[in-house]
Amino acid sequence: MKIGILQTGHAPDEILETTGDYDVLFQNMLAGNGFDFATYDVVDMDFPDAITDCHGWLITGSKHGAYEDHPFIPPLEAFIRDVYAADIPMVGICFGHQIIAQALGGTVEKFADGWAVGHTTYNWNGAPISLNAWHQDQVTALPDGAQVIAGNAFCQNAALIYGQKVFTTQPHPEFGSAYVDTLARSRGKGVVPDNQLAEVKANLDKPIDNAFVASQIARFFKEREVA
Repeated sequence: MKIGILQTGHAPDEILETTGDYDVLFQNMLAGNGFDFATYDVVDMDFPDAITDCHGWLITGSKHGAYEDHPFIPPLEAFIRDVYAADIPMVGICFGHQIIAQALGGTVEKFADGWAVGHTTYNWNGAPISLNAWHQDQVTALPDGAQVIAGNAFCQNAALIYGQKVFTTQPHPEFGSAYVDTLARSRGKGVVPDNQLAEVKANLDKPIDNAFVASQIARFFKEREVA
């Protein structure tokens, strides 16, 4: 099964030197599931020729806002709607979670209560899971067909399922502790409040459930369902 990674941003230079760009993180996260991958830098206007070029699509995170005026956003939204209409499985993470919701009629906003960064716990279908978050924007109104499967008091719409067509998460199952530490020291300084960056550092050793969510992404691509 060929998975097309739609890269909507690039990792900071400090991270590129050690772990590679966002597409590499997802390829490593989904390794061992029999997938082949193709990367398209849609943020740089490198789009697939057709929605049928791959068997499934994954949209990455980005430093950009889904509601901002960037050249890649209108064609990406059109691509999302075409994929959805064609019933090709699609996964979105962070910005990907947001842009899919927006493209399908939901609302994305800069959240008035600020940032979620680092180790964060969610209620996932009645069970607690922990993942690394890195966002200020949130999906604040759901599109038709979206069902919440994970959230917490700060981020109510943290993971969504759209029938058998789309699966998205606001937190980052591809971010390990070392990655978040570097992110806090590079892209976080002067942007995220200092007390929250200190909490990121203090919580680096806490366990996260990346493997569980990675298994659910793989399961969704193969079986069109999640637990």
